[in-house]
Amino acid sequence: MSKNIPMRQCLGCREMKPKSELIRAVKSPEGNVSLDFTGKKPGRGAYLCHDANCFKRIVKSNALARSFKVQIPVEVTEELQNQLDNTDNTGNINNNGDMNGS
Repeated sequence: MSKNIPMRQCLGCREMKPKSELIRAVKSPEGNVSLDFTGKKPGRGAYLCHDANCFKRIVKSNALARSFKVQIPVEVTEELQNQLDNTDNTGNINNNGDMNGS
C-alpha cells in the first residue's frame, strides 16, 4: 500500500505540488507574516514554489495579502524575498542567510 502524499497549490503558478516541494508562508496569530521552512509554525499558511518568478507573480497579483486577508508591507515583502534568496531549492539555509523568521 502506498502512502498518500499531501498536495498543496502554489499561490504564484497555481500548480498542485507535493507539500514537501513548496515553502510555507505563515501569518501568525499576532499578524506577522514570515516564511516557515519547517511547516510547523502556528497560524494561517499559504504555499509557494522555490521559483523566483512565482514569488514575483505573488507580489504583483497581491495573492499573499488576499490569502491572509491583511495588507503586506513592502518591508515584509522584501524580507520574504531575501529569505527566499538565501535558501536553496530544498529550503535549507545558505551560509549567508539568517532564518529566524521574525
